[in-house]
Amino acid sequence: MRFELDDTLTDDIIFHMENQENDFLLDTREGCVIGTRCDDIKESDCDDAERYIPLPAWEPKDGYRLMEKFTASLKNPVVRHELSESLNKNKGVFRAFRDVLEQYPDTEKMWFRFKEQKMKNEVVSWYNALREEWGLEPIGAEPEDTMSLVLEDFIIKKGESDFHFIAESSDGVIAGSINAVWNGAILEINKFEIKNEYRCMGIGKTLLSKVIEKADENKLDISIDIPFETDFFSRSLLLENFKPVMQRFVRKNHTT
Repeated sequence: MRFELDDTLTDDIIFHMENQENDFLLDTREGCVIGTRCDDIKESDCDDAERYIPLPAWEPKDGYRLMEKFTASLKNPVVRHELSESLNKNKGVFRAFRDVLEQYPDTEKMWFRFKEQKMKNEVVSWYNALREEWGLEPIGAEPEDTMSLVLEDFIIKKGESDFHFIAESSDGVIAGSINAVWNGAILEINKFEIKNEYRCMGIGKTLLSKVIEKADENKLDISIDIPFETDFFSRSLLLENFKPVMQRFVRKNHTT
């Protein structure tokens, strides 16, 4: 009954776990998934209960909970809201969820990786339960590092100057950019923009790190003004040793 769980077998198990129309068993001797009908099993082995074991349980409600967890994990309020709305539909929830993701390709990639990682961990937990029965030590689950995998899909390009950087998605879309100007001993960041659908993916931090790297090379201090509505980014700046030195108050003229 003992068997080794490798990547190929894990992928095979996950593929069949998501098939809600048929039932499957794991052939522990051959290391593959088969149907539950006796036609799929050698006649001489039909009664070999130890050789064939059920796959990890996976139902539509498990898939729904996974979508809920993914949606709750998103920091981008625009995408999170649209996905939440799709999950609140009375019917066609799975289709609606996929339709929203198709509008945001990079979030869709995050979903696929999130889902793959979570399901792999489900398989590992199932396998470790078996290993406990066998008197063996458990194996480790994959570390959850979806964000760094997503950042691999972006290319950071140098712009028109030494302090201008652009983040471009794998399909050639400009996701964000940062630009700074040299003013004496100060490097002033005068443009820092991340498109709404690409926010909270770590792109802003990556672009900022490029400017910090250049500033350190030239022994320059850095300054940046943070608009009130984007004050949330100040936490990232504090982690990079930025210190607030002033507050700017503006009274807008509403007569025009």
